[in-house]
Amino acid sequence: MAYQNTSHAASFGIMDRITAMVKSVKDSMHRRRVYNQTVSELSNLSQRELTDLGISRSMISQIAIEASYGN
Repeated sequence: MAYQNTSHAASFGIMDRITAMVKSVKDSMHRRRVYNQTVSELSNLSQRELTDLGISRSMISQIAIEASYGN
């Protein structure tokens, strides 16, 4: 008795690529929104509030990057 095994390489169709691209754009937009919101909220704090949190104004951008991109 003979058996035949067939396997197909996974190929992504155009719809899969479009779906992945849309997801990537949505993720990017969400991360940017988190970044902008974090910068806005921290920038609106007074110097005393920032000092109480142990944050200087020069750290705001880096904190926003860490919050949105996890770096």
